[in-house]
Amino acid sequence: MDPSCRDIAECARRHDILLDAKETAAYRRMLIGALHSCRRIEELKPFRPETGHNSAPGRPPGCRPPRSENPYNAWYWRTEIRGAASGPLAGIRVGVKDIICVAGVPMLVSRDGNGYIPEVDATAVARLLDNGATILGKTTASDGAGIWDLRDNSPFVSVRNPRKPTHAPGGSSSGSAVALAAGDIELALGTDQGGSVRIPASWSGVVGLRPTYGLVPYTGVMGSDMTMVALGPMARDAATVARALNCLAGADPLDPRQRGIDPVRTDYTGAIGPEGVKDLRVGILLEGFGHRHWEELALPASEPVVDCKVRAAIRTLQRAGADVEEVSVPEHREAVHVFHAMYCEGNAAMIDGNAVGRGFLGYYDTGLMEAYGRSLQADRNHLSPARKSVLITAQYLHEKFHGRYYAMAQNLRAAMRAGYDRALKKFDVLALPTVPFRATPVPKEPLSPDRNVAYAMQMIGNTCQMAITGHPAISVPCGVEDGLPIGLQFIGRHFDDFTVIRAADAFERLGDWTAM
Repeated sequence: MDPSCRDIAECARRHDILLDAKETAAYRRMLIGALHSCRRIEELKPFRPETGHNSAPGRPPGCRPPRSENPYNAWYWRTEIRGAASGPLAGIRVGVKDIICVAGVPMLVSRDGNGYIPEVDATAVARLLDNGATILGKTTASDGAGIWDLRDNSPFVSVRNPRKPTHAPGGSSSGSAVALAAGDIELALGTDQGGSVRIPASWSGVVGLRPTYGLVPYTGVMGSDMTMVALGPMARDAATVARALNCLAGADPLDPRQRGIDPVRTDYTGAIGPEGVKDLRVGILLEGFGHRHWEELALPASEPVVDCKVRAAIRTLQRAGADVEEVSVPEHREAVHVFHAMYCEGNAAMIDGNAVGRGFLGYYDTGLMEAYGRSLQADRNHLSPARKSVLITAQYLHEKFHGRYYAMAQNLRAAMRAGYDRALKKFDVLALPTVPFRATPVPKEPLSPDRNVAYAMQMIGNTCQMAITGHPAISVPCGVEDGLPIGLQFIGRHFDDFTVIRAADAFERLGDWTAM
């Protein structure tokens, strides 16, 4: 059906363009011509990535698990998809964060794409299956790490920490961390922008790696700001993370995040072994400790027990033979502001790009874009407070400052990265708390929008920096207090994920973290 003159006038009005009747008719004729080309491409055969696992027919449909089988709300959807008959991940059970496409398995996608069933696997999912893994389902992804819903029968119900169910597990890869901590799986996939792999790993007592930006393909994943996000493995030990990274890392011509990047593959399992601390140089990143309360950024102060446990963990490495010394990276505190200046406008652009974006060379998941767009168009009031905050803040910044602050933040990335690079010339890894405080209680009552967003953003004081700099970082459990885990974070050089994993494994071998 061709557009009416009224349709043209309405589209123009949304851009503050006023047309008279003659102009409206002229623009209508031009739009009809454009639609002719659009209708022609509908007749052409669409491109689909040849992953070998992108056919939904024949896969078990699965279901949303009942509460009795999902006590911590870790799972959105359960199924069982077996990969290759053999391979380095044979026998490994995997949970996939809900925003990552698995062909034939529904995506809830944080309320925005409810009901969408992908036809194509994400590249990372295909690589796991090719290497023998078995996917057991989609894990719950909390929207912006915040609180969704406090009703137990809601599909948006908040995830609970299996270490202490009255408390949160961190997010947004919350379900992945919880399914690991509960023993449901051995490996999980998460995504990390401000810390969404490392934060739930820390609070749930598992291991989570944010790889070097561009090392692991992001194709087939619901998008956040394309310059800030990474996909990473989570497990109960560094050895499994290394095995997974061997399978996940490497070039994907369909992923625009790898443009200009050569993700050279390495045997990361070589980082696992009893000689881990030999000649390891560890810098204690001073700015990662002793945080004051930042009310304007909703960041709480450091918890003394966390600082104490993390320093004790680093001393354990030193006693085992690591070379340990304090180092200052002032950019660590400044990068928090750079992150906040980029976060809303960058993510709003991806929302407006219907979760996939535009203007890049790579693969566009048209089905996901349509499902997401229809949901947004139907009712934006259903969005979470975190998403509404992103859109409202970005609109104000765009209208009042015309993208100035987003652009300035992007231009500051090189300086932020250089601060860490200077320290990493002397040290192999930098060590600090993953989250400056332990898991917080799940609220008993719904939160106001500002408190909901603050609850989500409070965790990122030591993790959001890697979204700006692109360095690899891993969280490994290093202690427990009152039943709540504490995470030790190692940051490494670009594309030296090997040494980051080596440091995590070396620490694991020095004792039982639950006794520390």
